[in-house]
Amino acid sequence: MNKTEIINQLKKHKKQPFLDFRLKSKTEEFTNRLFNTLFDINTPLEENLNQLKKDFKQLVDLACWEAEKPCSKIWDRYVAKLPNILELLNKDAEATLNCDPASLSIEEVYMAYPGFYAIAIYRLSHELYAEGFPLVPRLMTEYAHRQTGVDINPGAQIGESFHIDHGTGVVIGETAVIRNNVKIYQGVTLGGLYVAKNLQKIKRHPTIENNVTIYANATILGGDTIIGENTIIGGNAWVTASIPANSTVFHTPEIKIKTTTDA
Repeated sequence: MNKTEIINQLKKHKKQPFLDFRLKSKTEEFTNRLFNTLFDINTPLEENLNQLKKDFKQLVDLACWEAEKPCSKIWDRYVAKLPNILELLNKDAEATLNCDPASLSIEEVYMAYPGFYAIAIYRLSHELYAEGFPLVPRLMTEYAHRQTGVDINPGAQIGESFHIDHGTGVVIGETAVIRNNVKIYQGVTLGGLYVAKNLQKIKRHPTIENNVTIYANATILGGDTIIGENTIIGGNAWVTASIPANSTVFHTPEIKIKTTTDA
């Protein structure tokens, strides 16, 4: 095949008319600017909010494919929610400072904790998701996922004072519900019992009630699974049924130790 034939074949198989990867890079720029606008003391608020509005218009042009572009009306509603989002995120940062003995300052939490960053981008993306503008929020949380190893779907519903310790490998599904003052550790999965496309509109992921702690590598599955308040889920536990309030769930492995001695 010569060059012309190769080009023609590639054109033939490029079937997605709206697949413009500028959307991905522009979303990442928007996400960084949004995060800094909320937290960086040197970031000029009025100037950045004006720029964010322009950035968002570009995202609408790339991601909202209806001819009349109804997504353009979202920005004014969204920007009005930013003070409340910031208030929630400050509570998340305080929860991390209070929960983790390794945290030396609140500034360290904001700048160095991957769990906090993942929660921040989740909260910022969730409000756009709730507006019915799903692709940009998904790209925002995937950007955070790539940077932190924490995968939070923007459709999840998460309450106040949420703490993720270490973070790597955490997965929180689209229909998960997490109430207030919940702590989770690395490797935790809040997932579905099984995957099928016809479950798209069904609650597939668990509900975690207030004051629950979930330790490393625990897996909790199923839309009907409810973890009652004040419960502790131990590391490596596999949970597919509801747990009553004030419970402790733990996995007991069988550990064998073989010793050898010199002949």
